[in-house]
Amino acid sequence: MRNETLAIHGGYEVDPTTKAVAVPIYQTVAYAFDSAEHGAALFNLEVEGNRYSRISNPTCDVLERRIALLEGGVGALSVSSGQAALHYSVLNVARNGNNIVSVPQLYGTTHTLFAHVLPQLGINVRFAESDHPAAMEKLVDDNTRAFFCESVGNPAGNVCDLEALAKVAHKHGIPLIVDNTVATPILLRPFDYGADVVIHSLTKFLGGHGTTMGGIVVDSGKFPWLEHSDRFPMFSEPDASYHGLVYTDHFGPSAYIARCRTVYQRTMGSVLSPLSAFLLLQGIETVALRIDRHVENGRRVAEFLRDDDRVEWVNYVGFEDNRYHALAGKYLGGRACSLMTFGVRGGYKAAAKFYDALKLIKRLVNLGDAKSLACHPASTTHRQMSADEQRGAGVTLEMIRLSIGIEHADDITADLDQALAAAK
Repeated sequence: MRNETLAIHGGYEVDPTTKAVAVPIYQTVAYAFDSAEHGAALFNLEVEGNRYSRISNPTCDVLERRIALLEGGVGALSVSSGQAALHYSVLNVARNGNNIVSVPQLYGTTHTLFAHVLPQLGINVRFAESDHPAAMEKLVDDNTRAFFCESVGNPAGNVCDLEALAKVAHKHGIPLIVDNTVATPILLRPFDYGADVVIHSLTKFLGGHGTTMGGIVVDSGKFPWLEHSDRFPMFSEPDASYHGLVYTDHFGPSAYIARCRTVYQRTMGSVLSPLSAFLLLQGIETVALRIDRHVENGRRVAEFLRDDDRVEWVNYVGFEDNRYHALAGKYLGGRACSLMTFGVRGGYKAAAKFYDALKLIKRLVNLGDAKSLACHPASTTHRQMSADEQRGAGVTLEMIRLSIGIEHADDITADLDQALAAAK
């Protein structure tokens, strides 16, 4: 099935007991065992089934199966937020004394986790000078455990060369972890280009309505953990915290995602509620339709801004003179995402006046909503970064980030027009 169909049907069959067509909300904490022997078998991972909703839940399971199918992976783990997904994806491969190498163009809270939180756990994050594979390779050493990038940077709008990054990472025996939140699997499936792990903030385009927090980690099932057991012994050596389980022996290609669930979600508890999973599934059913409208509206808005002399610059990969235009053609099928940035002529003060004058477009820090949204990154999402760090992430003082929604394009540009007039 194509992604448009998987988004509606993937991971769920009609409920055998009730014949429910919609995914039921299994609002339960625990599940009964048939016997003491059955309970032991479940906890030994000898049989499939549910034990406790901190570890698995039937509603969340459908969400996980659906996203895994959309991305082309072998399995997925849903968690309470995109940040939790990011955290678990790194902890699953790196330990005290290890490092990961990251592109500099990152969402602000991702940078905070990498620059200030993970180092306190003994995991160093090395930021490359650019998103070029050669810049990443310079920072690899014997303790490097992963490459990290955003497929489409937020808010920089850069498109990473995933195929080239994956080749460099695999050359050194390490996985490539990709945040695919902005592109979604409708525009890009990183596993098709060699990525090993994909994460999403489900809160954004996949949920699509600004109502529900959620995150997910997806495993390609293709990275050879056993072959690189010197770097990743946690997958091929007995786990003392789980009765000596060896993940590569027991789970095979799904070793990464199984360990993510068994070690991190089971013990650290970043759990997605069944109701949240249900609401996210509703959003996913229409994601392909919404992305089509997002993309078309984004193009209309970008062209409007480019042609307006009250605008200093527009960063939109759909334009041929954008440095990432060719990569957008390769990885996004030529369809630029609806996330873009621009500078109001007149600098920061004019940008602030523009921002305050918006009426239809909402002022907030989310993205991927059905509604059009605007953000001033330097004072919000990237506020905790130094001026140099902001520039490295592609953030300037006058920058406005737009996430173009699915309203009528003329109404969006009309609001931009009146706000630009107020700024001037």
